[in-house]
Amino acid sequence: MNFLETLLSEKLKNRNPMLDIWGVDRKVLQIACQDIINYVKVHWGLIGKEANDYEITYRLEELYRNEKKELEEFIDLWAGIWLKKWGERVKLLIGSEDHKKWSRLAKILNNAEPIWRNLPNRKEMQELVISALVRNGEICGTSILSENLLKMELGEGGSELADEKERLLNVACRAVRKAKELSRSKGPLIFVKIDKGYYGEEF
Repeated sequence: MNFLETLLSEKLKNRNPMLDIWGVDRKVLQIACQDIINYVKVHWGLIGKEANDYEITYRLEELYRNEKKELEEFIDLWAGIWLKKWGERVKLLIGSEDHKKWSRLAKILNNAEPIWRNLPNRKEMQELVISALVRNGEICGTSILSENLLKMELGEGGSELADEKERLLNVACRAVRKAKELSRSKGPLIFVKIDKGYYGEEF
């Protein structure tokens, strides 16, 4: 959906001219694009439905063709709210700042990575958490946060249930509960280490 990326890049740039959207801040645009897709997916009731990515593309293309002005106004408004959230929720870690705390989190996430990669239903689990985030006002970094909330639950290995389906349901329910709790918290939720390459590592 190149038209969405183009429209969103224009609106973000208008609101923050310092952004180098097609250069070093390209990652910002990629995250924003994923976030706006997750946002409409939730508000159009497409979470958990098969072929929902196709449905979203179709609907957005229809809006672009038939109601371009309204779509642009929506994206402009959404971009403003998203940038405010980005400022609140994303923190750049420079050098060894907060190193101990975040290296512990990174270890848990790394431990969960092989389990996560082999989960056949990880997309469905992630969409449940994304829905909880969006419905509770978290519209920034929804894919990153949802994946990491699930990995934290998997990595901490708190569930001793023998039945695999029941165990994964338990993991998803705990991650959804934590997603709701996050919306009541203040301060950053996504930490980006820039000593290993700009926007190189998120957790």
